[in-house]
Parts: sequence; C-alpha cells; structure tokens
Amino acid sequence: MRIIPVIDLMAGKVVRGIAGRREEYRPIESRLCESSQPIDVARALIERFGFDEMYVADLDAIAGHDPAWQIYGELATQVPKLMIDAGVGNANQATRLAEFAVTTPQGSRKLAAIVAGLESILSPQTLAEILAVVGRERLIFSLDLKLGRPLTDSPEWQGLDAWDIACTAQELGVRRMIVLDLARVGMDGGVGTEELCRRLRAADSNVEIIGGGGVRGVDDLHSLAAAGCDGGLVASALHDGRLSVESVAQSKTEAGDGLRQ
Repeated sequence: MRIIPVIDLMAGKVVRGIAGRREEYRPIESRLCESSQPIDVARALIERFGFDEMYVADLDAIAGHDPAWQIYGELATQVPKLMIDAGVGNANQATRLAEFAVTTPQGSRKLAAIVAGLESILSPQTLAEILAVVGRERLIFSLDLKLGRPLTDSPEWQGLDAWDIACTAQELGVRRMIVLDLARVGMDGGVGTEELCRRLRAADSNVEIIGGGGVRGVDDLHSLAAAGCDGGLVASALHDGRLSVESVAQSKTEAGDGLRQ
C-alpha cells in the first residue's frame, strides 16, 4: 500500500491540520526539519523516507484565493508525482491546473493528479465537467466528510449520504477517490472511514481508493489496507516520529499483504 505524505499549505507555510478548524492551523513543528517552508519540508520527507509522491492541500485556494502557483512549481521540480487540491470548483479552474507544467532536467512535468473535493464542487454536473477537462487518469475526487457526513452546503448534494455521493461520482466516471473525514485530522483518533472504504472496494475492484485523516501509526495503515485502500494519506505521524523510516518501509510491503499493494 502506498503511503502518501500530506502538505497542508497556508500563507506560504506548511501548517498542521486540526480537525478541519483552519483558523487554528499553525506552522508545522517537525522532527524532520526546522523550517515550515514547503520546499524544505518536501525535501526532508524525500531525503528521510524516499517518497516520490505527495498530496498538497492549498488551504488558501480552497478558501477562494489564488492558487500558490510558484510553490507548486518549486515542489513539482522535486516531487515526481505531485497531487494538488486547490479548491477546484469549475472547469475553468480545472483547466488551469491541468495545463500547469514546470521545466525539469528530465523535461516538462505536469501535475500528476488534480484533486476535486466535494467541499468545493457545487453539483454532480460540475464534477462531470471537471472530469471531462482533467481526465479520469489524473482526476481524484475527494469525498470530504466531517463527522461522517458529507462536507457540503450545496443543495445539489443534499439528501445524499457519503455512499450515495461516492456512487454518483463513480457513475460519472471517477476512477480515483480520496475518502477523508476532516474532523479526524490531527486528532489522534484514527481514520474512522474503513467501513465506507470496504464497501467501496467490494462494489468496485478497479477504483483507486486513498484513505486518510487521523493516521496515528502503523496499525492505522494496516487498518486502511485491510479495508481495501490502495494508499493512505499521512501527515502528523511522519513529523512526530510515530512513523519511522523502518515502519514506513515495512508498511509499503506488508500493510496490504494479500490485499491491495
């Protein structure tokens, strides 16, 4: 199972997420490096653990501000597989991200994946339009939850529970999905979405499922793997030292043993 480090980006710094309460986010304090600059944190994660992909949540863009293009560019030169959540809410925004590229010694590099979160998407039709622009290979739909309930104020999604929304996304053609309960982020309480991930896996063996939100250590990674997840999003446990180099390497090879690797 893939372990995918998370960078929560706010005001140009890497911050520590706390239950989705963004007004309480502060620059991260990490055992990996003294800096909270995104490029320094990314390099520390690469040098320490050997990661080649990262998930960046641009919290300012999600709140409606301009995406941090310069930071994306800096990160993309270092991270071969960079997935960005910049609060995409329509096809025009999706197009800008889909076309964004940086020049590296190996040539031009685009973002590996563009995340479209339920929190930012007004309707199934909007999701379909974004999918048409980005393509099913690069588009990741984030099923954003809070305390198990869909995180959305849009009337187009009202009356649908998490399972209904996930099924709707798949019917539209989504093949990659994040399942994330923001209320559990940084709260040291575990992920809590395993049953939903297990149902999604049983319903479709081909959809990519990435779980996250509250991973405390190896046991939670094993739990996600047992639920059929292809990957797990991790932040605090890496910076606090609860996941060591050895445990990360072991999880990559053993957490999904006999399941999905």
